[in-house]
Amino acid sequence: MSHQPQVFSSNGKLLLTGEYLVLRGANALALPVNLGQTLDIETFEGSGHPHMSWFAFAPGKQWFKTTFELPELDIIATDDRPKSAKLQLILLTLKQLKPELFDGTNSYKVITRLGFEPEWGLGSSSTLIANLAKWAKTDPYTLLNFSIGGSGYDIACANAESPLFYRLNLLRPEVKKASFKPVFADKLFFVYRGQKKDSSQGISNFNELTEGHDLSQLIEKVSAISLEAAQTENFDVFCNLMNSHEALLSGILLQPVLKQYYPDFDGHLKSLGAWGGDFMLAMTNAGKDYVTDYFSAHGLNTVFEYHALIK
Repeated sequence: MSHQPQVFSSNGKLLLTGEYLVLRGANALALPVNLGQTLDIETFEGSGHPHMSWFAFAPGKQWFKTTFELPELDIIATDDRPKSAKLQLILLTLKQLKPELFDGTNSYKVITRLGFEPEWGLGSSSTLIANLAKWAKTDPYTLLNFSIGGSGYDIACANAESPLFYRLNLLRPEVKKASFKPVFADKLFFVYRGQKKDSSQGISNFNELTEGHDLSQLIEKVSAISLEAAQTENFDVFCNLMNSHEALLSGILLQPVLKQYYPDFDGHLKSLGAWGGDFMLAMTNAGKDYVTDYFSAHGLNTVFEYHALIK
């Protein structure tokens, strides 16, 4: 006997300021995006071989599928072992938090649907964790911390309807609404760089580079930039703040600022997320056609206007 399917959904995310340093307590400006992920879960009672069959879809295609045996959550079938292993880690953590869901009384059929390409770095893992926590009625930050880890800003975005400030205060998440409604939004574009970066690899590189460094001044500066960027109504001031942020991070990550890769771009560029991949912010007075044509000539064909992507 099956129960009515339950459906949960969460937003994806972008981090406008505070990348990397949000892990050390910087106040970051985070943006929930209009694209997200849904989780559709159907429960079946009393099956002789309790299991969880999982079908994950990305836009226009099946992303992967897998089956777990219950209650142990062993992988008994998969078409992508690395993805199934990561999912298994999250589910094993959920089982520790809510053992009754996986005690073998029920079987489950799960369908997840991503509203964006998995490689875009908009939060395929965070939206999944947020949805699973809603289903299990458990704390999403705990589920994140004990499974794949991270700062948690993406979990805050998963359940937010507008931009927010996020910081870790003694490792506890502090979320505040940010009144970030840029009057110059038509001059802001998000361009996908076409090279998905592994966030956890980026974080471990950052940790190695900054081991033994006192980052308190840098954290203060970046936190101040977050607050100013959310308040200013002046486009040039906003661009200068983003350039300052880029220069500060470039100094500690020992990587060139993004503009060095596109020196003739008519405007300003800021790295977002794990540096070198994911999206970048393009700021220009030259209009969307210019941005699209410029980056298309560099082999980058995914460009979003601000309001098309940000809630």
